[in-house]
Amino acid sequence: MEATAQEVDAAVRAADEAREALTDRTVRAAFLRSAADELEAARDRLVEAADAETALGPVRLTGELARTCYQLRAFAGIVEEGAFLDVVVDHPDDTATPPVPDLRRYKIPLGVVAVYSASNFPFAFSVAGGDTLTALAAGCPVVVKAHPDHPALSELVAKVIRRAAARQGVPDGVLGLVHGFDAGIELIRHPMVAAAGFTGSVRGGRALFDEAAARPVPIPFHGELGSLNPVLVTEAAAAERGEAIGAGLAGSMTLGVGQFCVKPGLVLAPASAAGDALLKSLTDAVSDTDPGVLLDHRMRDNFLAGVTERAQLPDVATPVTAGAGGEHTVSAGFLTVPAERLTREGAYDLLLEECFGPVTVVARYTDEAEVRAVLSRLPGNLTATVHLSSEEAAGEGRGAELLRELTPLAGRVLVNGWPTGVAVAPAQHHGGPYPATTSTSTSVGGTAIERWLRPVVYQGAPEALLPPELKDDNPLGLPRRFNGRLER
Repeated sequence: MEATAQEVDAAVRAADEAREALTDRTVRAAFLRSAADELEAARDRLVEAADAETALGPVRLTGELARTCYQLRAFAGIVEEGAFLDVVVDHPDDTATPPVPDLRRYKIPLGVVAVYSASNFPFAFSVAGGDTLTALAAGCPVVVKAHPDHPALSELVAKVIRRAAARQGVPDGVLGLVHGFDAGIELIRHPMVAAAGFTGSVRGGRALFDEAAARPVPIPFHGELGSLNPVLVTEAAAAERGEAIGAGLAGSMTLGVGQFCVKPGLVLAPASAAGDALLKSLTDAVSDTDPGVLLDHRMRDNFLAGVTERAQLPDVATPVTAGAGGEHTVSAGFLTVPAERLTREGAYDLLLEECFGPVTVVARYTDEAEVRAVLSRLPGNLTATVHLSSEEAAGEGRGAELLRELTPLAGRVLVNGWPTGVAVAPAQHHGGPYPATTSTSTSVGGTAIERWLRPVVYQGAPEALLPPELKDDNPLGLPRRFNGRLER
């Protein structure tokens, strides 16, 4: 049932009324841990519902739910530690030029956050996913626009999270849920929504981003839109371990039926005998991959059309043809093209666009000039990968230079690895230059909480009026910078 404008308004207002219940960090941390406990208790029912709607399989879904629970508990710890508040206290200093008054700075929650669920991660990037839990960790209530590919699961997860909220005395309105395209537009336009998080297509994300910017009061829009995730294989790396690289590429590009946002979609490989061996290994491995089910028939239709359109370009070959594996499935494949074709604008620009599903493009380069020319034309990405030989990785040759060339393209740069698999860790960054994301923030990792906060400084405020986070005696024991010195 699609939500009406009145129902969206009611959900947002209920969320706003729940803000006060999240002011206590102890309550927030307990809420997040309770949510993890409740999700685990309901695991079998949730995985069954998720598989019925997405066909992703119990093994994959059970692992994704475990990741979601881990994230919830990890952010409970972050909330308790309090370093994310970035507390800075400076006492007056009349000797400074100019003089410094009493200044006390920390970060406060923005308010109600709108979250737009992703199709390919029904747990980790959906109702209880990273955008939702980091907003709650920051002290922001959430209204989620459910993804149409898993509406029943969305309702079940929302009930579980609300049950966890009730255990901590937090109102149900802390997590609202609405369905429908029009509801998503109403949500981003609602004057009480203070920020938004999105994971999905470039087209859909850009439309919402423009809506967020066009409001009478624009709001931050943290969108993950699309990524090609380029991979560069040096001649020396191909000569050293081309077969292993080919097999690894096959595993990465077909993982989850190619429906991961960090799937390698473009590979620069040498046009040499070593490159041929890499392609032989890739061909064998992809040919042995079983057909799989995409998340819905719209995505399947788009995948088949996208592969066909790319394969029809002159000089594009299909060593393994991706296509329909059955009535509901697709088979994996890959395309090859001379890298020179990608060095200038034209019809081949299509090969520099993401094709969602189990397919990648291997561009064969003849020299370093072609590599640089192709890299210079790439859009922003979530990841960029380089495969180096052992000598190049040890500092000999162009290894360090290649890292510098890839760094402007992506938020995560990998060496001798594969981008599929985004670890939930304090140092993680899952974002990148547009169109990978619409901001410089990350949606995975400890700093993802920063998206839903804004700094405020109190100047000359009497100690008795200050919030406890900013008092001299630090009653909450927060990490802070006090008169220029970092305290822990």
